[in-house]
Amino acid sequence: MASIKEVARAAGVSTATVSRVLANSPHVRPALRERVLKAIKELEYRPNLIARSLRAQQTTTIGLIVSDIRNPFFTAISRAVEDTAYEEGYSLILCNTDEDPKKESIYLNVMRDANVAGVILSPTGPTAAGLRELETGFAVVVIDRSIPDADVDMVLLDNVDSAYRLTRHLLENGYRRIAAICGERSTTGRERCAGYEQALRAYGLLPTAELVRFVPPQIEAGYAAALRLLELPEPPEALLTTNSLLAAGALEAIRERGLRIPDEVALVTFDETTWASLVQPPITLIEQPTYEIGKTATELLLQRVAEPERPTRRVILKGRLLVRGSSAPRVRCG
Repeated sequence: MASIKEVARAAGVSTATVSRVLANSPHVRPALRERVLKAIKELEYRPNLIARSLRAQQTTTIGLIVSDIRNPFFTAISRAVEDTAYEEGYSLILCNTDEDPKKESIYLNVMRDANVAGVILSPTGPTAAGLRELETGFAVVVIDRSIPDADVDMVLLDNVDSAYRLTRHLLENGYRRIAAICGERSTTGRERCAGYEQALRAYGLLPTAELVRFVPPQIEAGYAAALRLLELPEPPEALLTTNSLLAAGALEAIRERGLRIPDEVALVTFDETTWASLVQPPITLIEQPTYEIGKTATELLLQRVAEPERPTRRVILKGRLLVRGSSAPRVRCG
């Protein structure tokens, strides 16, 4: 990042004049103001908001950038990060990207301007793809999205194994025509789809494109995808969704069609929610260790802040299969 001295040098003025322009002081001649503003634009200078009031080069603030705060997974992560940061004397800035790379870029700049000590990030696809080249200026820990080639700390769920076990549970309970509704905007959905396909093959079944839908990880998309699957000439015996928002949409579609769970179609998903155990029948799911993910990510971030040169770590955690009524053994006639 350009410094205020570099802006002053490019504009041919003193640093005090640059400071007055940044503060929108009226005591700057129009010609000088124009030169300073031109230099700021050319150098892409961003004022360090914290440094204006503090000489310290590091704050006791960290950032958390998630893709969708409506997703209960990220809500639980946020609580764990805030709790752990608070215990260590840090405060938290929380940002929500809606899986939008432009919003994410804006928030990363906000983090730079606030001079945060580090950021816990659930990156969008473009940011994940370019993370090795991303010059943040602060420590980063990635959660939820796997980035194989990036030299950065990560805390992840074993998505392939979790989806394999969830699909295997359905197969062991007699379901064969199993559809999958997967989030399309991250590695998470693809990895869970891979686990689903591995389980099918292990039972001698071939995955079919007809029964797999990649959609935005939102309730509306889950509803639309489930409705299309249930309207197939040969509809699925079970639906697997890769997050709780997709599951909520699928449940809405099942109810709209007047189908009984699990007698006419089973439903399984990822992530415990307040509603999953309250609906009838309760929903079978993979419970992610959300608090552990958030706590571990925060601890890794603060370790990175204290020891910038230490080797990076990749922490892989296991999900827990919670078997409930929505996937009870299938009863076949005849």
